[in-house]
Amino acid sequence: MASTQSDGITDGGLVRPLFHLAWPIVVTQLLQVTYNVADAFWLGRYSANAVGAISLAFPIIFFLIAFGGGFNVAGSTLVAQYMGADSDKSAGKVGGQTLGFVVAIGAVLSLVGHYGAGPMLAVFPSGDATAAQVVPLAEQYMEIFFVGLPFMFAFLAFSALLRGYGDTRTPMRVMTVSVVLNVVLDPLLIFGVGPIEGMGIAGAAVATLVARTAAGLVGIYVLFWTDRGPDVEIGHLVPDLDYLRDITRIGTPAALEQSAGALAMVTITVMIVTFEPAVIAAYGLGNRLISLVYLPAVGFGKATNTMVGQNLGAGKSERAERAVKLAAKIAAGLMIVLGIVAATVPEPIVRVFMATGTDEAARTIAYSAEYLRIRTVEFAFIGVFHVLVGAYRGAGNTKTAMAFSMVALWLVRVPLVYVLAFQTSLGATGIWIGVALGHVVGAIAAAAWFTRGTWKEAVIDDAKPRVDTEPTVAED
Repeated sequence: MASTQSDGITDGGLVRPLFHLAWPIVVTQLLQVTYNVADAFWLGRYSANAVGAISLAFPIIFFLIAFGGGFNVAGSTLVAQYMGADSDKSAGKVGGQTLGFVVAIGAVLSLVGHYGAGPMLAVFPSGDATAAQVVPLAEQYMEIFFVGLPFMFAFLAFSALLRGYGDTRTPMRVMTVSVVLNVVLDPLLIFGVGPIEGMGIAGAAVATLVARTAAGLVGIYVLFWTDRGPDVEIGHLVPDLDYLRDITRIGTPAALEQSAGALAMVTITVMIVTFEPAVIAAYGLGNRLISLVYLPAVGFGKATNTMVGQNLGAGKSERAERAVKLAAKIAAGLMIVLGIVAATVPEPIVRVFMATGTDEAARTIAYSAEYLRIRTVEFAFIGVFHVLVGAYRGAGNTKTAMAFSMVALWLVRVPLVYVLAFQTSLGATGIWIGVALGHVVGAIAAAAWFTRGTWKEAVIDDAKPRVDTEPTVAED
């Protein structure tokens, strides 16, 4: 395997490797969001209740995916640091250990999600209309979706491992094939065509299941039988306690962080389901549209993870710090531009996804447009927050990343949503404001901690001694 240093991650200017890593991640995340947007687009033409159903199902799905997916953070971080330290063999071994561990978790969670869909949805204190019209559709969607979870986890592990290695383009290509398959299958299975009978919301779930399974299988093939990414071998799947300890030590805080984030979404959804179905649909639709806006922030955050990991592994802590500062400035600037667009024309954007022409659709459009407009306040802070959390993860400081996510979600977002929505006259508007303020406070707190510089240490034994010799100007 060739060293990724040739790509400029640990040597030379910073702008080129940052963009080289970030833009395929942005595209991959865009494709990931396309799964949800495609479902919302076609189900929005099927019924508003179907859109509300995936709004209810998504927080629970995200909660279970987030727990297992957190361990991919450990795999990506360890691979990055081993590559920075020129320890290709260890990078391959940790890659195999991560894949096996994460897929095993996916198999367990698949059973939990499939057979527990009904009981989990029962935690939502739904109104009569939601309980009768929306919850049964959400249960139907979840039971099918969770069947493919092990393959989805396999793809997520593959993507994280190659990102740590410095290859973000290969996961992008695999995701492209998967999304095209999903987009083609969605209308065919939802509405039916010719001999294919329409399945409604179950059709959307089957389309996603098939597409994600294909991505997982291709990812496994690439890891084991091509020369892309860390040098993973079949024998690396045999559990090795030393590597598994590192994966669990770094991955557990990340899993708890992501699960806590998903649980916050569930908690907010529990509050939202007490409102009318149009508010529920607007929250789900608005979140799917805002997930598109998140893309630059997520892209530069994950690129920062790799830049920090490899440079700390190579003993270049000052270069890692400069990469973080540069990524934060770029991400914040891009998010400001997107915020201006979203604040200016929210109604036309939302209207594309609600085309049934009913009174319910009109109310959903109005709520969704207000939601988008209010959340633009936090966009620049989202960019800074994701980059800083990516830096902490790249250094292996997943406990620090977890702490700031907890601040943003559990000390700010969830309490404010409750207070503003139920203790004031704001109603649904209070939900939108409470959600928006979480990242504002989280980003400010994470930036203050970053200035202390205590995060700049590698977590692997193979890390090189500190070798910072580069000038601190010019390429930034």
